Amino acid sequence: MNRVRAATWAGVAAIVLWSSLALLTVATGPLPPFQVLAIGFGIAGLCGTALTAARGRVGWREWRVPPAALALTSAGLFGYHALYFFALKRAPAVEANLINYLWPLLIVLFSALLPGVRLRAGNVVGALLGFAAAALLIAGGASATAGQGALPGYAAALLAAVAWAGYSVLNRRFADMPGSAVVPACLVVALLGALAHLAFEHTVLPSVPQWIALAVMGLGPVGIAFRLWDRGTRHGDLALLGSLSYLAPLLSTALLIAAGRTQTRWTQAVAVVLLTVGAWLSMRASATPRGQPPDAPE
Repeated sequence: MNRVRAATWAGVAAIVLWSSLALLTVATGPLPPFQVLAIGFGIAGLCGTALTAARGRVGWREWRVPPAALALTSAGLFGYHALYFFALKRAPAVEANLINYLWPLLIVLFSALLPGVRLRAGNVVGALLGFAAAALLIAGGASATAGQGALPGYAAALLAAVAWAGYSVLNRRFADMPGSAVVPACLVVALLGALAHLAFEHTVLPSVPQWIALAVMGLGPVGIAFRLWDRGTRHGDLALLGSLSYLAPLLSTALLIAAGRTQTRWTQAVAVVLLTVGAWLSMRASATPRGQPPDAPE
């Protein structure tokens, strides 16, 4: 039980780090999405490699992971972040960010596919509230922008949510893998990002503030956060982590607004309320022991 609790807290720490990802992405300005992906994960991979080297043979031994595990982690990290960075550069930041944060709700839904896990009424109602929030954000964001140029960004944000939720649940299959096994996946993602950048984008030389944003991104939300999340999704309470993940959009939105990176609209506030209520219902349902009614005393 202590192991599960510690792993769950590791996942919560990752959620807190991820709350800064939207602000850091916006801070990269006009840098192309795949270039941001390649540099961010390149920094994360190099730092992880240095830590592995410092541990000697024990560290290098942990890189020996099944090809299926490496493929899943690489595909999950690359697909999610490529879609996420594209979304934040093509659609209003707050709206795209909040739509992306449907992934905690989707984790709760997808976790029902795991053996011994079933959905409850609170999970389903929470999911419906989350999708209502996404619809409101898309409608509100579209009315505040000219034309339909933001729609690809909204679509990418929704696909990013599906990609990350699917990866988080499938990652449960490799519960015995060490957390440092994510480092080679970061290097693979950096390589894929660089190849995609060279194929589809024009290189933009980052400014000093953009380099700082990329460095912080590589060390935090796309670095240590993934080792923490990897541990949380493999050994922690997956449904509870999915519910607690709603802390991230609240913190993330607050950071964007506090930094003056977005204009506030009433639809954002309503969507945050819907997401929060949905999270509370889902978390309450997930935390209630089987056979015990929600209002029963501990």
